[in-house]
Amino acid sequence: MHHLNDKTILITGASGNLGSATARAFGAQGARLALIGRDPEALSHTQATLPAGVESLALSVDLLDTDQVAAMVEQVASHFGAIHGLANIAGGFSMGPTIQDTTDADWNAMLDLNARTVFNCARAVVPKLLAAGQGSVINVAARAARRGVAHMGPYCVSKAAVVTLTETLADELKPSGIRVNCVLPGTLDTPQNRAAMPDQDHSTWVSLEALADVIVFLASDLSRGITGAAIPVYGRS
Repeated sequence: MHHLNDKTILITGASGNLGSATARAFGAQGARLALIGRDPEALSHTQATLPAGVESLALSVDLLDTDQVAAMVEQVASHFGAIHGLANIAGGFSMGPTIQDTTDADWNAMLDLNARTVFNCARAVVPKLLAAGQGSVINVAARAARRGVAHMGPYCVSKAAVVTLTETLADELKPSGIRVNCVLPGTLDTPQNRAAMPDQDHSTWVSLEALADVIVFLASDLSRGITGAAIPVYGRS
């Protein structure tokens, strides 16, 4: 049974590890996909790995440029006729110095990448969900959103902002029936994380497919009773 037949889902960060896995999971449920990322070549690769027959549109966009985001959302809405879901997968991680040694650039990089991208995309897409009369927004926060850790200040703050933004949007959209939730992944099993942490037990980490399944669940009617939630997805770590 395909839970998302004829639903159009807009996925940011679709050129990355998690975005690509999430696109495949949505495609397997019959969704039409707007794949948004920065790198056109990587977006093409994501498109090439989709299940057969999945309708998709790939657009290269700078999510920090509000004009580009607005134009992209209009293009997706006119191409597919409606937007029913937004999966804000774009984001990133970097360790940093202590707060006292954090530069403006360090701070802005994490807040822009993880919080401003979510804000910009939600602001542009929510009117389309309202127009469709239904919809779901899924944001990606992190376990680090729940507790600040040394040398990760800007990252932790940016992910905490995603949780608060999720809760705010959920509260604002409750009357309209549009749901907004976020996931809090633990360590994701990616090639980059394996390279950075070769001595850890990778089998306890969260697979990209496992996290993608939770994101797809939150976009489907199976989670119709859930809004404003921050769902831990820690694997066995």
